[in-house]
Amino acid sequence: MKLLSACLWPSSSGKSSDSTGKQDGLLWYKDSGQHLGGEFSMAVVQANNLLEDQSQVESGPLSTLDSGPYGTFIGVYDGHGGPETSRFVNDHLFQHLKRFAAENASMSMDVIRKAYAATEEGFLAVVTKQWPVKPLIAAVGSCCLVGVICEGMLYIANVGDSRAVLGRAMKATGEVIALQLSAEHNVSIESVRQEMHSLHPDDSHIVMLKHNVWRVKGLIQVSRSIGDMYLKKAEFNKEPLYTKYRLREPIKRPILSGEPTITEHELQPQDQFLIFASDGLWEQLSNQEAVDIVQNHPRNGIARRLVKMALQAAAKKREMRYSDLKKIERGVRRHFHDDITVVVIFLDTNVVSSAKGPSLSIRGGGMTFPKKL
Repeated sequence: MKLLSACLWPSSSGKSSDSTGKQDGLLWYKDSGQHLGGEFSMAVVQANNLLEDQSQVESGPLSTLDSGPYGTFIGVYDGHGGPETSRFVNDHLFQHLKRFAAENASMSMDVIRKAYAATEEGFLAVVTKQWPVKPLIAAVGSCCLVGVICEGMLYIANVGDSRAVLGRAMKATGEVIALQLSAEHNVSIESVRQEMHSLHPDDSHIVMLKHNVWRVKGLIQVSRSIGDMYLKKAEFNKEPLYTKYRLREPIKRPILSGEPTITEHELQPQDQFLIFASDGLWEQLSNQEAVDIVQNHPRNGIARRLVKMALQAAAKKREMRYSDLKKIERGVRRHFHDDITVVVIFLDTNVVSSAKGPSLSIRGGGMTFPKKL
């Protein structure tokens, strides 16, 4: 476990600091950095025994060609059932996006859709290969939230229940309001339950209320994900998979989808910043609360501040002190809150549309790679 911990969290005992960010126990953070369109801030706090959240910020070339396009890519991948899918997405999605952007010679919703499909296909190959010796790999999946800022446009893509929120200044009053940009696929939302019923009209048990929580087939809260092949392909919903994951009737068509909801937005001068976060944050803070925190505090360390505010809210719900919550070890910590990943991207409108600049690649939890242009 010590060796594993060292791999997951470099220098996890005490505090460490380098270009990859800093480590403080179960908290990793990079208080400030530069992307092509301005500043950014990242923070991750671990609750699960193995960190299931993965994240990345990539800034510079968005294709494999020197001719561009250039911009910033943000990814937040909230895994469930284990870390394998979220790690796979972290390793492959951006590479697929660059390949398709090169083929297309531009950024587009279609490029992003193809990158998601190629990532899902790649993970299916992993599951197929590992299934005979590791059948539980079929019950591992990940939410996948992506933002791409390119040539004055913002693309948001999502499967699952992570969330992207824009802070926009109102011209008349100057106040900064929260605008949710991502569509969520969680069956706690009535419209998502209706979508599932319309997609599966012959299955009255497609969504079930279990222990006061709505779940697809009584098993999972999200209706879309990368992975979770046990709810997409019949060949992975049988022995030797554990009984608790197996359905009584054979799967005739995929129950979950890997198809992202994608939107594009033309960035406006009044668009101040973006908050990308896994649902661990949004379970504790509303969209407007998060936007107010970013607006009313210094930029430096703002992602870490959001994580702290979420942890304070989680402690308050359990009628305990924040200082005591911080002492709880990973694994046990999951009973109090989820893994939380936060990326705050500031939009400096003078630079958002510019082409080349400093290139960056950083992952939540460490590993920064300077890139050549």
